[in-house]
Amino acid sequence: MGAILVLTAVELEARALARALRLPRLTSFSFPAFGDARFRLAPVGLAASSLSARFPALLEGLDHPLVISAGVCGALDPGVTLGSLILPETVIGPRGDRYAATVAHHRQHVAALSGHGMRFAIGALATVAEVAATPEAKAKLREATGAVAVDMESALILRTAAEAGCPALVLRGVSDDAGDSLSPELAALISSEGRVRKARAAETVLRHPSILAKALKLQRATRRALARVADALQRAVEYPSAVEHEPR
Repeated sequence: MGAILVLTAVELEARALARALRLPRLTSFSFPAFGDARFRLAPVGLAASSLSARFPALLEGLDHPLVISAGVCGALDPGVTLGSLILPETVIGPRGDRYAATVAHHRQHVAALSGHGMRFAIGALATVAEVAATPEAKAKLREATGAVAVDMESALILRTAAEAGCPALVLRGVSDDAGDSLSPELAALISSEGRVRKARAAETVLRHPSILAKALKLQRATRRALARVADALQRAVEYPSAVEHEPR
């Protein structure tokens, strides 16, 4: 397997994965980016808001890398639990557009994770323009798409990778299950660039003390999910099977 370009939504995800994979900061970029001889990793903002601006720079020096949409997601399938890995075959965009993971790379990752005894869900992942914040919204999205999980970036990342002639897939960890609610106050604490609004966070906790418990629960679930994703990335890289070449 050649170079791998890992794209997350927010900076917190990118930094957590970089620490787990022991990737140093790449100072040549004007935005947070990390990497070594195998990985290049960077956030592209909530809903991939910075993807078009950052993607060309991240591709420089890489020859059609495998692009992986990585980070956290929400479960839509009630049987998918917190911390579960999602390795979808298909991503459904906000308008119903569908993007398939590159078959050869998807097969290799399935084999690698299975070979290490790691459990994961396959199927479809839905990408939405707005957060699916309630169990009701998740159930409705599940019924409409049949997807097992939801995020806000993967369809855009897979489309951009395909336009650049790069293979791509998605590897996400579940940070909230189908029965969890995500309060608007928590969502508002992250900027579109993926940075925590610290002043707003302090103000929100003072105004709504009960939100602290929800924030801590989400933080623990996010850490667990990202640890699983980092482990899966490393396992897949170490897997000895070679990826067959497919036409781009």
